[in-house]
Amino acid sequence: MPTLLHINASPRGSHSSSLKLARTFIDSVRESSGSDVDVETLNLFDSGALPEFGTTAAGAKMAIFSGQQQTSEQTRAWDAARAVFDQFAAADAYVFNIPMWNSGIPYVLKQWIDVVTQPGWSFGFDPQAGYTGLMTGRQAVAIHTSGVYAPGVPPAFGRDFSSTFFADWLDFVGIQDATHVRFAPTVLGSDPEQARLLAVSKLDAAAPAFAARLAAAGVLQPAAG
Repeated sequence: MPTLLHINASPRGSHSSSLKLARTFIDSVRESSGSDVDVETLNLFDSGALPEFGTTAAGAKMAIFSGQQQTSEQTRAWDAARAVFDQFAAADAYVFNIPMWNSGIPYVLKQWIDVVTQPGWSFGFDPQAGYTGLMTGRQAVAIHTSGVYAPGVPPAFGRDFSSTFFADWLDFVGIQDATHVRFAPTVLGSDPEQARLLAVSKLDAAAPAFAARLAAAGVLQPAAG
């Protein structure tokens, strides 16, 4: 059964515009799919959803690179990070809902990215060829929202380093089949409802092709680590 991993980067629950759109899109994918879809949701703001990647985990990472033995504490930290990556790698497709925070992505999404983006896991590196993404063969839909910022507004109303960073990260790890949909502004603007309906329309249009590719994907093997 194809697996869809939903990464919720909003803490606002039923009040979240991005989460509502993500759930609407997932419902459309289920309706459009010719086969069952296993949907798993990771709420990044839930307590304990992500391991700390601090001094111990960084030491574990450097021990591997330098060929040194990890301490037992480092091994536990590295295994905790690997469990998060394994959930990421086991999925055939992804839906991300991403509210803009201070022109960028929420800090918990950055933490998740920093946990799963490890050499030999989600990317490889060659001294001659450079970086290579290892998460190929997967697709993603990213739903971006912002309360005030919208494309084309003057700089005094904000700048977008959120969707640009996230699009670059998807490409970096090899997820090149990516669709980005924006609902903005959600609060300030001439007609936020019109902006929401436009986002819904784009997601409805994207759902059938997303479902078809997901149904044909089968079960992908996790990237080699």
